[in-house]
Amino acid sequence: MYNFGIFVLKYMIMKITKLMATLFGVMFLLSFTTTFYKEDVYAVNTKESKVEFSGNKKSGYHPGYFPVKNGTVNVANGKITGGKFEIDIAGIKVTDESGEHLEGTLKSKDFFNTAAFGMAQYDITAVNYKDDTNAEILGNLTVKGIKAEVKFNAVIRDVNDKSLFAQGFFTVDRTKIGLPGFEKDIAKDVQIAVHLFASK
Repeated sequence: MYNFGIFVLKYMIMKITKLMATLFGVMFLLSFTTTFYKEDVYAVNTKESKVEFSGNKKSGYHPGYFPVKNGTVNVANGKITGGKFEIDIAGIKVTDESGEHLEGTLKSKDFFNTAAFGMAQYDITAVNYKDDTNAEILGNLTVKGIKAEVKFNAVIRDVNDKSLFAQGFFTVDRTKIGLPGFEKDIAKDVQIAVHLFASK
C-alpha cells in the first residue's frame, strides 16, 4: 500500500512537471511573438502627403492634386501591413492654366458633386511585398459612395521607428467610380501618383 502511494505521488509529480513545462513553453512563444510582431500605427502627415492626378484628352492633359485629409498606416517589423485614408475631394487643385475654372467644373453635380461627397476614402485590405522596397497594395476606393477595388504597385522608400515615406502609381477608370465625361475626347483613364508621409 505504501509503495502504491509513492507510485501515485511520483506519477502526479511527473504530470505536473510536464504541464508546467508546457505552460512555460506557451508563455515563451507568446512573449516571442509579441516581441517580434509588434504592430505600430503611424499618422499621415497631411501637409506633405498628396494624391496627384493627370486627366487626359486627345489634345493634352490637366494635372492637379487632392490633399490628404487624414489617415493612418499600420506597420509591423518594418513593413506596411495596412492603412486607411481620407482624401479631400472638395480641396481639389488644378495646377495648369485651366485652374479655378476647371476646379469648379470638377466640383459640380455633374462630376464629383463635392457639396454632397466632399471626401473619398481608400482602405488597404492586403499588402504583398515583392522585395524589401516594392509591394502590391490591394484595397477599396470609395468615391461618391461608390466602392471599387483598386490595386497598385508601391515603392516603400523608407520605414523607420519614427516615420515612413512611400509612393504609389496607378491608373483608375473614372467611369467605374461614377465620374462621367463631358466630351468624347476625354480619356477614361486617370493617372494617379500618391506621395505618402507618416510618422508616429
